[in-house]
Amino acid sequence: QVQLAESGGGLVQAGGSLRLSCAASGGTFSNYAMGWFRQAPGLEREFVAAISVTGLDTYYADSVKGRFTISRDSGKNTIHLQMNSLKPEDTAVYYCAAKGGPYYASTDLHEYDYWGQGTQVTVSS
Repeated sequence: QVQLAESGGGLVQAGGSLRLSCAASGGTFSNYAMGWFRQAPGLEREFVAAISVTGLDTYYADSVKGRFTISRDSGKNTIHLQMNSLKPEDTAVYYCAAKGGPYYASTDLHEYDYWGQGTQVTVSS
């Protein structure tokens, strides 16, 4: 059983930056591909970014490509999401997720086995 804990959310002005972190415990971190998803009020949870077990493959939603960067620190069992040039439409609860099984990263939230509690990101205009 893997436990995930997000941190780093907050309130920022448009154009600003935030760095989210997700610490994993209770499992073998190197066995899991990882992803970030977000959910805004009244909307479905959507894919943001994902990273493979090796960290060599990364995927991004078109809406964040070029602004967000996902990375993993296997020594600290942690992944990060660096978010730059934030926009009001980035406002959402951001969730970290871990995917067991095949080691590729996935954009499909249904392939993820474990989820964190989420961290709120609010971007003011």
